[in-house]
Amino acid sequence: MSESNSNPQAKNADLNKLKTYLIGLISRELETAPPPVAERKKVILKYLQQAYQSTKLNLPSTLREQLFHEILDDMLGFGKLQPLLDDPSISEIMVNGPKQVYVERNGKLTKTNITFESDRDVLKIIDKIVSPLGRRIDNESPTVDARLPDGSRVNAIVAPVAIDGPGITIRKFNKEKLTVDQLIEFGSLSESMADFIKACVISRLNIVISGGTGSGKTTLLNILSGFIPEEERIVTIEDAAELQLQQEHIVRMETKPADPEGKNAVPIRHLVRNSLRMRPDRIVVGEVRGGEALDMLQAMNTGHDGSLTTLHANTPRDALSRLETMCLMSGMELPLKVIRQQIASAVDLVVQQSRLRDGSRKVTAITEVAGMEGDTVVMTDIFRFEQTSISTEGKIIGEHRPTGIRPFFIPRLEAYGFKLLPSVFGVNLGEMLGPRKR
Repeated sequence: MSESNSNPQAKNADLNKLKTYLIGLISRELETAPPPVAERKKVILKYLQQAYQSTKLNLPSTLREQLFHEILDDMLGFGKLQPLLDDPSISEIMVNGPKQVYVERNGKLTKTNITFESDRDVLKIIDKIVSPLGRRIDNESPTVDARLPDGSRVNAIVAPVAIDGPGITIRKFNKEKLTVDQLIEFGSLSESMADFIKACVISRLNIVISGGTGSGKTTLLNILSGFIPEEERIVTIEDAAELQLQQEHIVRMETKPADPEGKNAVPIRHLVRNSLRMRPDRIVVGEVRGGEALDMLQAMNTGHDGSLTTLHANTPRDALSRLETMCLMSGMELPLKVIRQQIASAVDLVVQQSRLRDGSRKVTAITEVAGMEGDTVVMTDIFRFEQTSISTEGKIIGEHRPTGIRPFFIPRLEAYGFKLLPSVFGVNLGEMLGPRKR
């Protein structure tokens, strides 16, 4: 390979050929004497240096370092995506075919300069992700959900459903578990809201976290789950395990996809039903998407108080409409009024999590489900985020405010030892009572 080659495409093609050649040499050495997992990186680096020296090439140091990094990323990680996975400022990675790779930073999407040579290179990364998990992706089963060893959530699509080439979406796992104090510091919710939600979790209210894609529902679920007392037995149910509960007594369950014959799948609905026979104090479902919503509501209504789950919806009212729709997907032919009665008696609180236009994530409403009036479920906002302006930089400015309404379940909080002052809910007793008489 000549240093004087001024054609960048030719230079890249030469570098890729060299990389493929060196990886081939190293792979043969590894097959002959596979090293222990803990020694793998050190052994690969040793073989890489030997293989490079055998080529008698003298690349510029920057190019040589780039080549070594790419080979290590290919052999130990996920190729061109590995630097993005290593970047803590990136929360999501999106591969839209071989020529478009986007990332999300601070709620904003940007296109990277990373490209793949062909569809085959993207497929290699998908295969590297799903093969160790026993998952399948091909023309007959062209979508797959998986997770990386660090817990990051992955969705992949291939032809025929992927029109412009195979796609990968990675929701990165946050290694540092956020705390409620950090959410207050970020402006995601107020201190009064945090105290209120903590009291609701400990007092075993059934809570639904509602929000759009990427709004931070799972992060909030993690934080709320952290309020569950240490002595309680928690059963968690997820499509792909993401929750990071710190309590000791936890049973974690994860769905299982169908085998190549399309049989032996274990869906969330089966796990929710099974969890009822496991003597849970709390059931935490990562996300309800279908007929399992009815099973979850029935669990909430039959003594499994303090359950937590998330669902996709843009407002608290939409969240209940989604629950209705999902209950209808269960196959049980129940009248709509009966479903609404189930929802009204099961769900105590809806916490609405939103990603705003400036990329910030906030709790925009905490809403009580207050019962039924006729055929309608009554809902009352306890806290709301109210936008006041937009800064010159495009940042949304606003304030979390109580509505002045005290929820009906206050006696239940008091039974668990929580005496929340009227001021938490924005009630000014001095104003209510008027000026003192002389």
